[in-house]
Amino acid sequence: MDASPLRETDLYAPVKALLEGQGYEVKGEVGAADVVACRGDEEPVIVELKTGFSLALFHQAIDRLGLCDTVYVCVPRGSGRGFRKSLKNNKTLCRRLGLGLITVRLKDGLAEIHLDPAPYKPRQSKRKKTRLLKEFATRVGDPNTGGTTGRTLMTAYRQDALRCAGTLHHNGATKAAHVARACGVANARQIMSANHYGWFDRVQTGIYELSPNGRQAITDYADELKTLTVTD
Repeated sequence: MDASPLRETDLYAPVKALLEGQGYEVKGEVGAADVVACRGDEEPVIVELKTGFSLALFHQAIDRLGLCDTVYVCVPRGSGRGFRKSLKNNKTLCRRLGLGLITVRLKDGLAEIHLDPAPYKPRQSKRKKTRLLKEFATRVGDPNTGGTTGRTLMTAYRQDALRCAGTLHHNGATKAAHVARACGVANARQIMSANHYGWFDRVQTGIYELSPNGRQAITDYADELKTLTVTD
C-alpha cells in the first residue's frame, strides 16, 4: 500500500508541542497564519507550514512579517545530501529575510529550530568589492550580455591576454618587455608566463610567440581584438 501523501497538517502537532514546551499557548489557522503562539505580553510568534521549501512559502512568511517580527517557516526534515544542501541554502535565505526555520522529523515528531528570526545585518567584503570595481574599471567596453551562462566570459584579464596575443600576431616572437610597451599591458610578462589560456609559447628566456591555441584565439576573438588597442 502506498504511503499517505504528506500534508501540512502533519507538521502541526510537533510544532505545537515544541512551542508549548517553551510556555506558549498555541492555536492553528488564526486569520491568515497557519500557527500562532502567544506567551504573556510578548509579541506573538507565527509559523508557516509547508510540505517543502518553495517560493510560495517564503512569500507567505514575508507577508506575515507585516503582523509581527517573529515568523518561522517549517518543513519536513528530509535525509541525504540533497536535503542537507537545501537546508543550508534555505537557512541562508531565511537569515537574509529575517525569518526563522524549523524542521519536523515525521518518523518521531521531532521539531527542531535551526534558526531564530533576527534582523539581517549583511557583512560586506571590502576585498571583493575592490576586486569588482577594478574589474569594472579595467574591462574595455561591455563584451558580455548580462545573464549569460554556459559560455566563456570576457574579463579584463582575458582582454589583456588578447592584447599580448595581438602583438605577437603582428610581430612574431617578441621580448616580453617589448610586448608590454607595444600593447600597454604592464604585466604582459606575467600573463604570458602564467599562460592560463595556453596561447603562448616561450621561445627562450623572456621571449614569447603564439602557440597553436593562440593563433586560433586570434581568429576566435577577431571582433573583440578590434575593440582593443594593439600596436606593433
